[in-house]
Amino acid sequence: MTEQHNPLQSLREGHWFKLICGASFQHLPAIQNLTLAYTLAGADCIDVAADPAVIIAAKEALDAAVCIGEAHRQYRTLPIFGSPLLMVSLNDGEDPHFRKAEFVAADCPAECVRPCETVCPANAIALSGVIADRCYGCGRCLPVCPVQHISTRSYVSTAHAIAPLILEAGVDAIEIHTQPGRLEDFQRLWMAIKPWIEQLKLIAISCPDGDHLIDYFRALYDIIAPLPCPLIWQTDGRPMSGDIGVGTTKAAIKLGQKVLRARLPGYVQLAGGTNHHTVPKLRSLGLLKSTEPIEQETSHSLTPSPPEQPYIAGVAYGSYARVLLTPILEQLESVSLQTVVSTCIQKFSSTAIEPSTLTQLTQPVQLEKAPELLKQAVNLADSLVSQLKPTPKIMHSPSIHSLLS
Repeated sequence: MTEQHNPLQSLREGHWFKLICGASFQHLPAIQNLTLAYTLAGADCIDVAADPAVIIAAKEALDAAVCIGEAHRQYRTLPIFGSPLLMVSLNDGEDPHFRKAEFVAADCPAECVRPCETVCPANAIALSGVIADRCYGCGRCLPVCPVQHISTRSYVSTAHAIAPLILEAGVDAIEIHTQPGRLEDFQRLWMAIKPWIEQLKLIAISCPDGDHLIDYFRALYDIIAPLPCPLIWQTDGRPMSGDIGVGTTKAAIKLGQKVLRARLPGYVQLAGGTNHHTVPKLRSLGLLKSTEPIEQETSHSLTPSPPEQPYIAGVAYGSYARVLLTPILEQLESVSLQTVVSTCIQKFSSTAIEPSTLTQLTQPVQLEKAPELLKQAVNLADSLVSQLKPTPKIMHSPSIHSLLS
């Protein structure tokens, strides 16, 4: 029988996979479906916005994944499913991950060809303007606007107000986004979170490159140590760019190497520009640990001593992972709309249907209720997750599709 999925074991063994739904991404149907697909593909952590509705949506998807996993226990070749860690992101100051684009659509020139709509990876721009729940702050629309009409609205986490709500909601981990030079801001946020630390299984600190980065990390560690749980340094090489092209992963790996050389206490995990080229490149550079399992640690000591040969413990995927599944999510929306239209035609065949009525009747289709799309989504997610994992995934079994049907 295979072993229970253990996210922290994945971290120790160097094949940790994290899905970043987005610190500002609040489109609940997409969050649920992304969480479900990547959980079934073997993700170790799901990182979501610090929003109660988003947390609930993600937890519902995790519950659905466990139910599907339980249904497959009879197959000895399949993993026994455990849930990935659920993480929320906080910030101590201005950060591109914590913003929304906005503009007044009525002020746009009539002749504008709307390049903002074309370039948006989240389909967050419509005739009415920015769809706030879909926007995750990548900023790609800003430079392409012909009249520079688009602006951004940023926000900073107010930990005193939201930390109890988030951490009492069953969150397993937190990630703090910071930047060199913000030591006092970080300390302010940390002191507000500190009373809740004992409830957490993992702490992550995410940071882009900058002047005196390693000195800044050491100063942060002095503030937070000792910890009751493992620590991840998330190196944000080129934020929110993994789906742009092959070369974006270079920045992620370069920053990861810089932090590895510092031999800081904790694990190093890449983000920012990661895509399907990241793991092959890491392997070619000898930056990934062997996939041979190590013995379970008996101590609950949080932060391990640096290994003799430093290695990248895992990779987080954001924009690339989401865009990879976009065709499936769009098909789900199409199925939902077709169902609503059909229902309306049957119910109101002799009555004109107002757009507002159609909107009220629309109920997004959940991925688990569309077996063929679920299979496709998990196989796509698996194509990314399996690069880091030494074991086969659930959807590769020929018996799975019949079970899901």
